[in-house]
Amino acid sequence: MPAARAELGGDVGDHGGHHGGHGSEGLVKLAVGAIGIVFGDIGTSPLYAFRETFAGHHKLALDPAHIMGVISLMFWSMMIVVTLKYVMIIMRADNKGEGGSLALLALVSGKTKTRRWSTGIILLGVFATALFYGDSMITPAVSVLSAVEGLGVVSPTLGMLVLPISVAILVGLFSIQSVGTGRVGLFFGPIMLVYFTTIGALGVISVVETPAVLWALSPHYAVEFFLLDPVRAFLALGSVVLAVTGAEALYADMGHFGRRPIGVSWLFFVLPALMLNYMGQGALLFRQGTAALQSPFYMLAPENLQLPLVILATMAAIIASQAVISGAFSVTQQAIQLGFMPRLRIEHTSAQTAGQIYIPLVNWALMCFVILLVLFFRTSSNLTSAYGIAVTGAMTIDTCLLGVALIRLWHWPRIAAFPMLALFFLVDGAYLSANLTKIPDGGWFPLMIGFIIFTLLTTWSKGRKLMIDRLTESAMPIKVFISSAANSASRVAGTAVFMTSSAEGVPHALLHNLKHNKVLHERVVLLTVKITDQPYWPDDDRAKWDTLGEGFYRLVLRYGFMDEIDVPAALKTMENRGAAFKMMDTSFFLSRQTLLASDRPGMMIWREKLFAWMLRNAESAMEFFRLPTNRVVELGSQVEI
Repeated sequence: MPAARAELGGDVGDHGGHHGGHGSEGLVKLAVGAIGIVFGDIGTSPLYAFRETFAGHHKLALDPAHIMGVISLMFWSMMIVVTLKYVMIIMRADNKGEGGSLALLALVSGKTKTRRWSTGIILLGVFATALFYGDSMITPAVSVLSAVEGLGVVSPTLGMLVLPISVAILVGLFSIQSVGTGRVGLFFGPIMLVYFTTIGALGVISVVETPAVLWALSPHYAVEFFLLDPVRAFLALGSVVLAVTGAEALYADMGHFGRRPIGVSWLFFVLPALMLNYMGQGALLFRQGTAALQSPFYMLAPENLQLPLVILATMAAIIASQAVISGAFSVTQQAIQLGFMPRLRIEHTSAQTAGQIYIPLVNWALMCFVILLVLFFRTSSNLTSAYGIAVTGAMTIDTCLLGVALIRLWHWPRIAAFPMLALFFLVDGAYLSANLTKIPDGGWFPLMIGFIIFTLLTTWSKGRKLMIDRLTESAMPIKVFISSAANSASRVAGTAVFMTSSAEGVPHALLHNLKHNKVLHERVVLLTVKITDQPYWPDDDRAKWDTLGEGFYRLVLRYGFMDEIDVPAALKTMENRGAAFKMMDTSFFLSRQTLLASDRPGMMIWREKLFAWMLRNAESAMEFFRLPTNRVVELGSQVEI
């Protein structure tokens, strides 16, 4: 597999920028924005995490030892996984301000290219990305379903409306994606502020009635839980981890808000609100026992406030779902740019913010899978069995990539790095192995989705490399071509731009054009777009221009994997390169390959056919590079891989 870079890449990323130098006022605004976008997933965990630990597939006894043990496990999981691992350590491994598994992969793979295990690192990063798609299907389903299930707490007769209302909300949510979420996003921060304040206040009221629950913050209760009942404590980890689902979103969304605002909003607002609510639910179980197990989250509120709480929680669930959907769009365009996915149609929903994008294929595929999940599993309790494996798998892979970052990038002494990594691997490994016990009950779903998408991503990356290698093998040296063609072909006015994936040799489109049309333009530009392994590439260093003689030029345009690619706009900025580029005098020539499966070593036949299908259904390079539709000529060729 190639390193985490690509040529002829994808589309735009989110120019969230870097927020290191903001004053206190800017910090507050960014922290509030982070509360609205970043913490939606982890913020909706109280709807189901505590309940599932006691009422899920591995039920626990409702006694003080188990209740205090679970609260202690949740608190220290948040401290180790979210606070220490993500906020304090991993978020320092930013790729020019951007975070997420692919950004971290692009960062560390550049340091391991000459090492035998670099391919393994790339495969790990790609698999983490594949698992994210399984997570992005389950999160909207479980969040919305668990929120709407509060109707059954308000009135048992409303229970029959849970499924249709949940499906209607999800259909509506996915239907509005094409118009953009910029305006809706303005309300996310205030709504989530109200939500976190409310759940924290409800927790405080309950804790005041049973203050002894505060002692659960001591780690010895978690240790006692394992000593008292080791098997059930281990199985309980599969539900306890639901309290930290969404932790990876802090890292993935770092480019939007910056490390400091996310850390501030987590430590001083979100973490206290979540823990107060979990302790409040535990205190409620102390007082009411099994009567509270139907939904301890909603039963924290007085009866007359339960319906407003259902509405507020549903809004929070929608916001959490929106963050995951937007994340799926962002991850997809990064995967396209880095050469792991074919070109897809990407629409921009904001003229001001490049990062607000919409990918129709991803949107509607997600919607279909999310609705199927809701209809198949029917309750949030059933769905939580499928939840967790994708998250814990991705967290474990992040720890692997972090290990490379600590040793190769930051050159930490091993005496400091190894104990910390050992702690993270111990926690991640315990959660992952506990979740593996849920495979028969639904955990198979995210794994199945993950392996399917992993196969697609690796097939595209491998097939694309093979195709470029085959084209390079048969390419004529450019100097030989120029010396022979310049004297034999007629020249016509204008500029011809030949798009090519390789910065070496003669593009097949140029050979075909000369063969069939017998002419060459006065100015012939061989253009390659290269995607680098950093998020953004400076505009003043974008173009590399070489004069080849006889009116031939080679141009390489470099972009970051989060940059917006616009070839005509880049050409218009070219200075001192002869006549200015005028679109009405410029023709763009593209080569469209038809793949022929063969017995040549490379990939198995079924993967070759899969790659050929993906290539046929990829978005046109004309639209992808924003070429003017009336100035493009496509010439076909056949390639064996």
